[in-house]
Amino acid sequence: MLRNVLVVGGGTAGWMTASYLRAAFGDRLNVTVVESPNVPAIGVGEATFSTVRHFFGYLGLEESEWMPHCQATYKLGIRYENWRGDGTYFYHPFERLRVVDGFSLTDWWLHLKPGERFDQDCFVIPRLCDAQRSPRFLDGRLFEQEFTAQFRTTLSEQDTQFPYAYHFDAALLARYLTGWATSRGVGHVLDHVVDVALDERGWISHVVTSDHGELHADLFVDCTGFRSLLLGKALNEPFQSYQDTLPNDSAVALRVPYDGNAMRPCTTATAQDAGWIWTIPLQSRIGTGYVYARDYCTPEEAERTLRAFVGPAADGVEANHIRMRIGRSARSWVHNCVGVGLAAGFVEPLESTGIFFIQHAIEQLVKHFPDAAWDDGLRDSYNRLCANVLDGVREFLALHYYAASRQDNRYWHDTKTRPLPDGLRERLTEWRVKLPNEENIFPYYHGFEPYSYTAILMGMGGVPLGAPPALGLVDATVARKEFQHVRDQGLDLVDRLPGQSEYLARR
Repeated sequence: MLRNVLVVGGGTAGWMTASYLRAAFGDRLNVTVVESPNVPAIGVGEATFSTVRHFFGYLGLEESEWMPHCQATYKLGIRYENWRGDGTYFYHPFERLRVVDGFSLTDWWLHLKPGERFDQDCFVIPRLCDAQRSPRFLDGRLFEQEFTAQFRTTLSEQDTQFPYAYHFDAALLARYLTGWATSRGVGHVLDHVVDVALDERGWISHVVTSDHGELHADLFVDCTGFRSLLLGKALNEPFQSYQDTLPNDSAVALRVPYDGNAMRPCTTATAQDAGWIWTIPLQSRIGTGYVYARDYCTPEEAERTLRAFVGPAADGVEANHIRMRIGRSARSWVHNCVGVGLAAGFVEPLESTGIFFIQHAIEQLVKHFPDAAWDDGLRDSYNRLCANVLDGVREFLALHYYAASRQDNRYWHDTKTRPLPDGLRERLTEWRVKLPNEENIFPYYHGFEPYSYTAILMGMGGVPLGAPPALGLVDATVARKEFQHVRDQGLDLVDRLPGQSEYLARR
């Protein structure tokens, strides 16, 4: 059996990996993290989606243990503003669609048009976000009581849609997990990696550090971010760019002090002239940044746009400019090296997938963990699953831009004419007459369900959609009652749930 794992690079990816391996294998596996004492974290991955609860559950962590240390808040979905170019907004919530007589509520909505906003008519969560409500009552009860704590579960075991995720400070999470992991026996070396040595087979033999010399291991995990020091540079694994379909390659970020106003329980993505601005409320500050394409906007223009968007609160706040490598390594696992996080692949954070990619990779590493035989089948299976996740998210994000009805400048016009990932154009043809379902979305696991595709298609407004003709022959009485039920539920919860700020202040 393999006994020694060296995680090269700390940050969120490195410490999530080390913590998860420790939780899975205990002291039967020696895990060490080597990280530079002064390499700054990228720090844009502050929003997640709801599957992240499985990570904390696997470690046995309750919200009360880790959330206060990470300035964490709740996230019930994503609010998309001005993607139609008319100032309107809609939500992509963590909530599956209800079904009436075999047809989803969005099918019925297209047929009946019961209101002006499909999201508010078909889901409960948009009303909670508009009212800035917490998903929990002051006594800690979740507003959806069928969801109970289930420790030691993984992404593949999720059979319900949990109604919220989190926002948190990624650097604080890495610090918290450092303490959690090292207190349970994970080794920690603060040093610069200056070289990666290969053996006669081309496998990694050891890494060389400035002060600690050679560090040897059986398995190496590359968590060195966009540098991809092991997987990309030492092993020369080819990188497959997504830039043809997802041109946003840069970001500028600000950490804005929290002004004490009410706190939305959602990530906000506001469309701009060359991309979009994220707004992420934490307990002590607002994380905000402009994701943009350098082909359409300079870094200086992007920073000016972001500061103007934030207003006076941005005065004196240092800006962090980031170049993003959009795409994935051809293989995430090569020889005895596995890339996790940015080292293996990344897409812009429009759907908060950065932490999800890390979580998926380390869960699959545990499930595919090798022995001394280094069976190629394990490695091939792992690479296929990780490639599918990234390729699937690429397609989902490309849909956002193609489906957006905004076309007021060259950037937004080009979103309708640039190449689409393989298969998406054919799927779009079907979605115009038959909304997304389990049979007609990207066919491999990538974290998103059909209702997510439907929410984006209906919210963006750029793809004409039709109701199923069959609904003209179906009695609509039950559907009308269900729309009323959604409305009544939403208003009742808005009335009874505390505001998110109030809830977090009392915990």
